[in-house]
Amino acid sequence: MKIDSFNSFVRELYQSDKKIIPLHAPVFMGKEKEYLLETIDSTFVSSVGKYVDQAESLLSKYTGTSKAVALVNGTAAIQVSLRIAGVRSDDEVLTQALTFVATANAIKYNNANPVFVDVDLDTMGMSPKALEQFLEEFGEKREECVYNRKTGNRIAAVLPMHTFGFMCRITEIKAICDKWRIPLVEDAAEALGSMSNGQSAGSFGLLGAFSFNGNKIITAGGGGIIVSNNIELGEQAKYLTTTAKKPHPYEYFHDELGYNFRMPNINAALLFAQMEKLEEYRLAKAKVYERYHEFFNGTDSQMNLMPIPESTSQWNFWLMSIMLENQDKRDAFLKETNEQGVITRPIWQLLYRLPMYAHCQRDSQQNAEFLEERIVNIPSSAKFE
Repeated sequence: MKIDSFNSFVRELYQSDKKIIPLHAPVFMGKEKEYLLETIDSTFVSSVGKYVDQAESLLSKYTGTSKAVALVNGTAAIQVSLRIAGVRSDDEVLTQALTFVATANAIKYNNANPVFVDVDLDTMGMSPKALEQFLEEFGEKREECVYNRKTGNRIAAVLPMHTFGFMCRITEIKAICDKWRIPLVEDAAEALGSMSNGQSAGSFGLLGAFSFNGNKIITAGGGGIIVSNNIELGEQAKYLTTTAKKPHPYEYFHDELGYNFRMPNINAALLFAQMEKLEEYRLAKAKVYERYHEFFNGTDSQMNLMPIPESTSQWNFWLMSIMLENQDKRDAFLKETNEQGVITRPIWQLLYRLPMYAHCQRDSQQNAEFLEERIVNIPSSAKFE
């Protein structure tokens, strides 16, 4: 298949003669303007207001969790989740190198260090086999904690990421964490609306973190959220992200180091309106995926649409991706599509290739390196007839 036929198909799919076909554009077809104007009229545009409460309540219900706390972005949600899970200075967090840099940055913000284990080829998320192998080789149980035999540091958490909304084998990962008594925190930034065995992303671990950046399936302009089935931990998240201020009618007393990370009410109004349309967006994106499936199946091509893995009982269809034969083919595809205004993007550079994480311990990364050379995201915006 020639790349120009792909470009033509995408333009026909989105029925657009615009110069640029974006990778993923936000959709505003609900009550966003109504709620935003109401918020402005109320003057409650900062971190206190009814839409903060309503958005948190709706997200808690949607994810099947006991508590949700709205924050300024997904990175902050991961950072605070790790702190609440017990990550401290010089600890280590087992995570994946095939992820957006925010995953590792959130670990470093807690003065801890990421350790990279490999991913599965189908989910592109953390491999339970690789996790188990790493712990069998390097994990050492001492009383209530697990330490890394190689570095001597405590392994304080496991942080898998659900890549492009695909669910990693989270049930198996949770079983391994339970066996080793290591807290599990989910980076579900990309996975709102995805499920494994009917259970929502973000609800398997001690805490889960989502993102509402402008490129996600729904957006608050920015924003993120922490969810947990432990109400006490959820309340701790709300407290820490509200500058750790003790409740009082007028006195200011803060009893530990907190963060000014709460989502403003004006963003929560946008989020609440988007939540009301989430399922419509997901189903519209499913139709886009079906069209891509028909297109790629009908061509003699060395480009393959990534299938939905068995671990994902419901996918949010956030970012759709294809696998090319090798890195040269990938680079040629990226160059020609972007030059023609059809925006495509490679999967991330593996984080240990970045200077600040080059020193971090890692396993073979065989699958991650294979995917890094071949995976490309293609335009995935929701489309309505």
